Amino acid sequence: MRVSVSGSVEISQLLEQSAGRHGRLCPRQVLGVRMGLLAGRVLEVDLPDSDKRLVAFVETDGCAADGVSVATGCTVGGRTLRVVDFGKVAATFVDVRADRAVRVVPQAGIREAAQSLAPRAKSRWHAQLEAYKVMPDSELLAVQRVTLTVSLEKLLSKPGVRVNCEMCNEEIINEREMVIEGTILCRACAGYAYYRALGQTLNADVCSGGVAHHLADR
Repeated sequence: MRVSVSGSVEISQLLEQSAGRHGRLCPRQVLGVRMGLLAGRVLEVDLPDSDKRLVAFVETDGCAADGVSVATGCTVGGRTLRVVDFGKVAATFVDVRADRAVRVVPQAGIREAAQSLAPRAKSRWHAQLEAYKVMPDSELLAVQRVTLTVSLEKLLSKPGVRVNCEMCNEEIINEREMVIEGTILCRACAGYAYYRALGQTLNADVCSGGVAHHLADR
């Protein structure tokens, strides 16, 4: 199948790029690519977006997120791709210029539909892989207009804004500090750490073998 995107890039090329990140192509990558392309058409944003006009909130990490990124040009490094881990193959796409957003999800029952479209596939996985490439958008995906319940302006913050935590002295960017009883704290020092420190901080000049030995002794 040859589907043109923005007049030049074809979906086959996008799928190839996505597969390059994993070593192979899988059904969820196809879904991610198709979701991103559909959002671009609905929001009338040229893809891949290079102007940071589009911000994508993906509701799981993994293959589908890479598909979304390849199709839209949204990236973690560009601060235009954000993971909101709900454990769903779904994504919300925000056109920051027009201040509108859509949420795109797979239609219920697409696995069964895939089996019907590719009955000779050697497995259900292969049936989904092939069928998701060719199913019409209306049969594969559902689109809903939405509005964010969080401030996109606060999420993206402002360039150059930085403070230091008054407890650990580490720098905090993007206005992610917390002020508790007048004290500026990073989220870890404020009690929201996702890690627990084991011993002292290691010097940067410790070789990797030394680090491994040091950690093995704990």
